[in-house]
Amino acid sequence: MPTSRIANGQEQAAAVSTVGLRKSYGDKVVLDGIDLTVPEGTVFSLLGPNGAGKTTAVKILSTLVTADAGELRVGGHDLATDPQAVRAAIGVTGQFSAVDGLITGEENMLLMADLHHLSKADGRRVTAELLERFDLVEAARKPASTYSGGMKRRLDIAMTLVGSPRIIFLDEPTTGLDPRSRHNMWTIIRGLVSDGVTVFLTTQYLEEADQLADRIAVLNDGKIAAEGTAEELKRLVPGGHIRLRFTDPAAYRSAATAMGEVTRDDEALALQIPSDGSQRELRSILDWLDSAGIEADEFTVHTPDLDDVFFALTGPVGVPTQATQPKENAR
Repeated sequence: MPTSRIANGQEQAAAVSTVGLRKSYGDKVVLDGIDLTVPEGTVFSLLGPNGAGKTTAVKILSTLVTADAGELRVGGHDLATDPQAVRAAIGVTGQFSAVDGLITGEENMLLMADLHHLSKADGRRVTAELLERFDLVEAARKPASTYSGGMKRRLDIAMTLVGSPRIIFLDEPTTGLDPRSRHNMWTIIRGLVSDGVTVFLTTQYLEEADQLADRIAVLNDGKIAAEGTAEELKRLVPGGHIRLRFTDPAAYRSAATAMGEVTRDDEALALQIPSDGSQRELRSILDWLDSAGIEADEFTVHTPDLDDVFFALTGPVGVPTQATQPKENAR
């Protein structure tokens, strides 16, 4: 079985691995030689703009679509020669709910148990356990059409877990959910991973990847533009800075003259100083202001976040674009 990079001094088995994954539809190249390794028991997030190929990758790895080329293994099984073993190892929750709204939540679960060839007794036992785990007991005998969006997504994942998969593909699982339901879904995903399940997550919410993913890959124009931890990706993007704003024009001019190489905003009476955001650098600037007797009325720090990474890597030729706007956190 393929292994991932060494973690805590030991190699982790790869739950998912692709080498040279390619897929085209006619003249349109959707995936152009994708290499990915997803360690067991982790959350791996695939980011990318709409149409980047995220859903196509999930469909291929979950045996719904055939790749044009590539060496692909899921759960230790070769996707080309043993797709049935792959299907037995995985669960999939797509962008669109698989819940049947005409029947109850409990009936949806029992139907899934029948599809997994569980006995009547085992099906009822697993259904009861999962309905309780996902806080759906009170609504279990109500038509699923009456469920809120968050409840339907919880039922979706509960149905996915009926077969006890060790690898779960979640394709944009929180799209359309309100912030509370989205955070509830994050708790569910963390719980799955703590049980040893591997989660392959696609999402359009960068905060979601930042919060959940052990590793992130950014897909753009059919290729992996970058891959690493959230912190590693953030370090790829320049633009960290400290912003000082003044209400006294004289203090502003004195600071601008003394500091030399800074970006000036004369209209806002603000200075932008390149910075990596480290505590030592922040303290140095504050000490300098104190020693010079200059008082800044507003002090904000900006460090690149995944939004910056996303815009930088998915802009023209993979460089920061004019659309990349700083996001500042008041201190």
